[in-house]
Amino acid sequence: MRHAPAFPTDSLMTHATPAGLPFLGFGLGLRPPHYHAILDTRPAVDWFEILSENYLVPGGKPLHFLDRIRADYPMAMHGVSLSIGSTDDLDFDYLRDLKALAERVEPAWISDHLCWTGVHGGNTHDLLPLPYTEETARHVAARVSVVQEFLGRRILLENVSSYASYADSSLSEWEFITLVSELADCLLLLDVNNIYVSAFNHGFDARAFIDGVPAHRVQQIHLAGHHNHGDYIIDTHDAPIIDPVWELYDYALARLGPVSSMIERDDHIPELAELVDELAIARRLAAPYLAQERAA
Repeated sequence: MRHAPAFPTDSLMTHATPAGLPFLGFGLGLRPPHYHAILDTRPAVDWFEILSENYLVPGGKPLHFLDRIRADYPMAMHGVSLSIGSTDDLDFDYLRDLKALAERVEPAWISDHLCWTGVHGGNTHDLLPLPYTEETARHVAARVSVVQEFLGRRILLENVSSYASYADSSLSEWEFITLVSELADCLLLLDVNNIYVSAFNHGFDARAFIDGVPAHRVQQIHLAGHHNHGDYIIDTHDAPIIDPVWELYDYALARLGPVSSMIERDDHIPELAELVDELAIARRLAAPYLAQERAA
């Protein structure tokens, strides 16, 4: 089943970003507890991001609801299984399924994480950080190029939250991300909460991270909640966004300009209306930057 593109029609939402992709506005992660509420209420959400792996199935309720919601809202695809940093061979069965889903959904873009999830055929089911070296960057970029050629589009890579580092890392995380994106000519998904979490855990300046990434490659922003254990923070996606993360988001917008932004909630999922209210904060913070762009 194919859908006609359904991008927002407001004049602020139809301009192309520096990467040439649409600015979608302000979205939410599509989660099963909200399927019926979305169809019944048509909430003030500009777009939805789907977890690709949830829909790599031959049929059933997930695809039924996906098709119905996609008929009314733009979507992006976000995955957790690419394992782009692994030394295992790329999984072309997974990539074929991903490409078929993209043909069905016609997403604005496809993203995954700048990480590895397993090696020697094993899967840790976690998003593990990479050593930040030039050698690793070249390894990852070569694999990204193969994936992009196979999918027929540039992909977005997301910075992950991390709780450990490698002794042989010779680059900062933002230098590493920049190098990978330049070598592979891919785009970036900037997770502002992950930046906050990793900055706290490793003691670097979160604003330096934002200042250090190439603005013209940032296509999307993630926002989420986390759990602070005092000495360290765990990225949990199970709580409202805290004020310091909103402040960091505002700083990112001041440098990057309007970027398609969305909220992730994966546990303790509240009623849809509560997330729509939280999304209104992102709209409010972005409003001055959208006005500046409209006036330019």
